[in-house]
Amino acid sequence: MTIEQISLLRNVGQFDNASSGAQVPLTPFSVIYAENGRGKTTLSAILKSLASGDPSLIQNRKRLKAKHEPHVIIQLSGAPAIFREGAWSATQPEIHVFDDAFVAENVCSGIEIETSHRQNLHELILGAQGVALSRALQGHVERIEHHNKDLRAKQEAIPAAARGPFNVDAFCGLSQNKEIGKEIEESERRLAAAKAAGAIHQRAAFQALNLPGFDLDRIRDLLSRSLPDLEAGAAARVRDHLRKLGRGGESWVAEGMPRIEAASTGLDHRSCPFCAQDLAGSTLIPHYQAYFSEAYTQLKEDIRTLGQGVAADHDGEVMAGFERSVRDASETRDFWKAFTPIPDIQIDTAAVVRAWTAAREGVLEILRAKAASPLEPLQLPDQAAEAVAAFEAQRRSVAEASDNFLACNEAIKTVKEQAASADISALEGDLVRLKAIKARFLPDVAAKCDEYLKEKAEKARTEAARTKAREALDNYRETIFPAYEVSINDYLVKFNAGFRLGSVTSVNNRGGSAANYHVVINNENVPLTAGAGPSFRTTLSAGDRNTLALAFFFSSLEQAGNLADKILVIDDPMTSLDEHRSLTTMEVMRELYDQVRQIIVLSHSKPFLCDLWASADKNGRSSARIARGNPGSTIIAWDVSADAVTEHDRRHKLVRDYLHSADHTKEREVAAALRHILESYMRVACPAYCPPERLLGNFLIECEQKLGGQDEILSEANVKELKQLLAYANRFHHDTNPAWQTVSINDAELVGYAERTLNFCSRN
Repeated sequence: MTIEQISLLRNVGQFDNASSGAQVPLTPFSVIYAENGRGKTTLSAILKSLASGDPSLIQNRKRLKAKHEPHVIIQLSGAPAIFREGAWSATQPEIHVFDDAFVAENVCSGIEIETSHRQNLHELILGAQGVALSRALQGHVERIEHHNKDLRAKQEAIPAAARGPFNVDAFCGLSQNKEIGKEIEESERRLAAAKAAGAIHQRAAFQALNLPGFDLDRIRDLLSRSLPDLEAGAAARVRDHLRKLGRGGESWVAEGMPRIEAASTGLDHRSCPFCAQDLAGSTLIPHYQAYFSEAYTQLKEDIRTLGQGVAADHDGEVMAGFERSVRDASETRDFWKAFTPIPDIQIDTAAVVRAWTAAREGVLEILRAKAASPLEPLQLPDQAAEAVAAFEAQRRSVAEASDNFLACNEAIKTVKEQAASADISALEGDLVRLKAIKARFLPDVAAKCDEYLKEKAEKARTEAARTKAREALDNYRETIFPAYEVSINDYLVKFNAGFRLGSVTSVNNRGGSAANYHVVINNENVPLTAGAGPSFRTTLSAGDRNTLALAFFFSSLEQAGNLADKILVIDDPMTSLDEHRSLTTMEVMRELYDQVRQIIVLSHSKPFLCDLWASADKNGRSSARIARGNPGSTIIAWDVSADAVTEHDRRHKLVRDYLHSADHTKEREVAAALRHILESYMRVACPAYCPPERLLGNFLIECEQKLGGQDEILSEANVKELKQLLAYANRFHHDTNPAWQTVSINDAELVGYAERTLNFCSRN
């Protein structure tokens, strides 16, 4: 596909409504001439926009004061490409433009090389394939930057207070612990114990809780006891008698029986200690003796002892002491439960005391009844037995609680030992860590951690892709950069640059990849950045920098391959170039002409374009001109042949036409041309003796001086002829004859001198 016509340029740059380009065809080799300021740069920017699709290249050149937006139509082979409403209908990516913008983007801005230049040059060197690899890498790098940004945001969303001593990665990577609640409680207790080490050292452990029991077997046995030697009838008669004596009668009798012996001393019979009568006839005395025997006394003593024991073991002080013990145990539990697990045991002391009191009273009541009738066998009443059973149930409950409390004493011992040697700082750290583990899996925090871990995993995948992309790019660069260095130095040799590039390499930086190189002059490396010594800005002239840019441009085309599909647009390549580099530049473009699909060259230099035109294939060349229109600029056809004729050629033609046509209106113009023809000829025939700055008269004087010598310049005949011709021609030149415009002219004389001048300048 080629560019066939510039059909319409409206409201852009100098072009108001230029449609005349539709009548000017563009062929595989096209030259476009324009004076500076006519619109060359605008046309280059339009074609560059057509290549890239970047609308800003056109929109930024919108014609001043234009009411409507830019409108461009470029006729491509096959279909037009239309730019309207800020967009192209189609693009042509195979268009490659060399212009000032190329230099500014890829080489330097003025005399400075900035990071952006080396980054753009990097893409230029890589070409389409390498750029795709580089952009793929840069895309991964940018995505990693986005990941980092998102990770920072998601990291900040995780409460710092929840993380405790962990950084975000460690916090989110924690494993869930189902026993964390218990571990936190244990840690809190250990920390509390460490802080209360002094109080713990002073505090006692649990003491046993004891309730006295009721020996029912002993009570029942005592209640059932009597005197086996005392007949029941006799005992009944004694009891009946004692009842008659009233309250305290038995005691009175029991106390009196031992006194019989004392009252009978000295008598031959047993005498009553109360009435001194002989007791031999009393039927009760033998029964009294059996009744109030030692066994009987012992029985009563046993009853009294048991009753006193029950009363003492279960009296109010004992009950109050029990209640105090329970309170102490409760206080002990309240103290130690902050440092070690203590069972929550409730003892209802009121219920215990009620059951206890009921059992005590029931037992004492039956014992009092037994004491009143020691010889009478009794049974423990059911009510008393039930009361004792209820108390025993309470007693077992208290005993179980006591055992549970006492079982904690070993743990309390451990707490004491740990508290004595505890490191409070370490324990606080452990507690914070455990709380962080718990917080990690709270629903809200867990969701934020999951988001962070997901983002982190995505970043890891992107980093793996970045590594793979970098390896692919590095492998490609290892091939392309050395080849590019060779290619660009070949072009610099062709351009007679006088310098070359060294160490053309690729470097990676945070902003992306960039090309690095240094200039080599006289085998000395010159750095790109300015320093104390020579640098790029101080060693390369404007022509050198433009030459380097051309070398970059042509090398990139060569390395990219597929030249046959490319369209080259070259805008004023001769800027700041010396004459010898201009010639080599034309040679390079002539070589490319046979390799690419189309070349379009724009310039303000007619000689340069004319020379290109002359060397191009006549069947494949075309020419155009950006000329002043009304208003702005327009594109018209350009007659290169007319502008290719030099002044020397025109003067020759003028003289020849005069000799053939005898146009007397041209006489004075022909006469004035004769001296210029002679000067031009001698400059070419004798360049060493007749340089441009030397007058032809002075040249003749030197020729006369050297006649006949070994360094003779012209023969005597030629000197004579030149002198005569110059004498005639000087009559019509302003330097030698102020009145040259009024000198009369004789046609025959002019014809003769004209013929002689042409003949003289045709000599070998």
